[in-house]
Amino acid sequence: MRYAEKITHSPAARATAAALLALALGLTASPALAAPPTGEATKTPGTHPTATDTTSTRPTATDTAGTQTAGGPLDRYYNQRLAWGSCRESPDDTVGGDLDKAGVQCADVTVPLDYAAPRGRTITVAISRLKATDTRHRIGAILLNNGGPGGTALESPPHIREAMKEVGSRYDIIGFDPRFVGRSTPLDCGWPVSFTWFSAGAGRAGFDRQVALSKGLAEKCRATNASVLPHVTTRNTARDMDVIRGALGERKISYLGYSYGTYLGTVYTQMFPGRYDRMVLDGAVAPGDYGPRLLKGTVGENDRALAAWAAWAADRHAAYGLGRTRAAVLATIDRVMARAARAPLTIGTAPEVFRVDDTHIPMFLFMGIADDTDRSRASLAEQVSVLAEAAKGRPATPSPEFKEVLRFALSGADSPSGSAQMAIICGDVPAQRDPELYWRDIERTRAAHPVFGPLTENIGPCSFWNAPRENPTRVRHDAPALIVAATGDPRTTYRSSVTLHDQLPSSRLLTLKGANRHAVYGEYGNACVDTKVNRYLATGRLPSKDEVCVK
Repeated sequence: MRYAEKITHSPAARATAAALLALALGLTASPALAAPPTGEATKTPGTHPTATDTTSTRPTATDTAGTQTAGGPLDRYYNQRLAWGSCRESPDDTVGGDLDKAGVQCADVTVPLDYAAPRGRTITVAISRLKATDTRHRIGAILLNNGGPGGTALESPPHIREAMKEVGSRYDIIGFDPRFVGRSTPLDCGWPVSFTWFSAGAGRAGFDRQVALSKGLAEKCRATNASVLPHVTTRNTARDMDVIRGALGERKISYLGYSYGTYLGTVYTQMFPGRYDRMVLDGAVAPGDYGPRLLKGTVGENDRALAAWAAWAADRHAAYGLGRTRAAVLATIDRVMARAARAPLTIGTAPEVFRVDDTHIPMFLFMGIADDTDRSRASLAEQVSVLAEAAKGRPATPSPEFKEVLRFALSGADSPSGSAQMAIICGDVPAQRDPELYWRDIERTRAAHPVFGPLTENIGPCSFWNAPRENPTRVRHDAPALIVAATGDPRTTYRSSVTLHDQLPSSRLLTLKGANRHAVYGEYGNACVDTKVNRYLATGRLPSKDEVCVK
């Protein structure tokens, strides 16, 4: 990473989210859930800790904010009874209906807005549970995070059980929407765009527009949500995870995190050592690489992934008309970019017309190259074909999938997802504030990386955000995690996974060689990776040494 992408598991949602650049999709309603079935035990007996019980369900002094001893103010959160019930919120809630059909139950977990003031305002975190069916060999609960930041995972337990194969029946699989995401207590800054990861474009005028946009978005978020923004952080989400663990009655919890979810998982290991069991971090980002400039340092991987896609498209010139060689396809992109820099391209017809300029196109390319499967590459080729037609002044009709991408990128149709993502990132790590610093970095990279340099070096709202209340998390404790990484990952770079592996000496690195892919386990269809991860989840034993799979 330095950019994190939400992993979406349902086929319909995946088609949309494959294009949604990392920025969390999600609903905004907080579910009203039914009471638990009569006689259901929502707490496991024997989990009440003492002040010296280091594997208790309550936090210890390792959590530097909101700490307590037995009988402290956080007890009511850790000991709350969860009202498990239907996941369906309304007759047209297809996600909730599908979860119900799969045997998933949902609940709200109450957590403090501010862990330093646990008797104050509360919010809710929406969770889902697909219970273990092999209760005789039950291992425990595994918590899921799909990245983002700001991604939902409430919908994910059925897919993850399928990916886990036989071992899936031995876990309670727990999805959750982090604070202020999806069905948890919502956050919406009322933005005119759904996210802010745009390019600076071909020159200073485009960059100045980005500066003005970023400043305006930050000011709008402050004006609408100033009271909660300081508490929308990864560290608070990790605290919420520990409350979820306690409310589930688990002394330890296993974890599967993708992309940004690997950072969240790492933060949890540092804040709550001894509270986790098996931990899988897929597409990892080292804490030192995480911050407001999430894309910085990924330009080489993105250039190579784009070149690989261009070679694929050249072999299919008859279908897409983009050029017969890799160089010709890349030249087509250059022409489209140059035309869009002169005046925005017109995509679509009334009543829904989109204006696409040179600050948008690099982002569309960036979205499309995070997966080197034929389906994803074909989707990007279709989009570039539409842009190429528009650049020639011809009618350009987007596919339904591309239209959804355009709607998300160029309107406030999903303002809550972009609002939550930026609030998390900006609340975690302070940003450089001088716009000229970003402009100098853009100009330094432009010649060698004309497509992705002005994107990966660009300014964002965090430069105009209030400073975080807590220092960023740094690795101070070892953690025996299984880190999964593809060598050509253009989002969370392979280098970042190697760095995290070095910082956690007891971890093991499972490398997928030859894939330009972000997120592998259960998503990419590599049997070698899936088998090795499932073996670890079944036995709890990490490999004796780092392992390698091949695309």
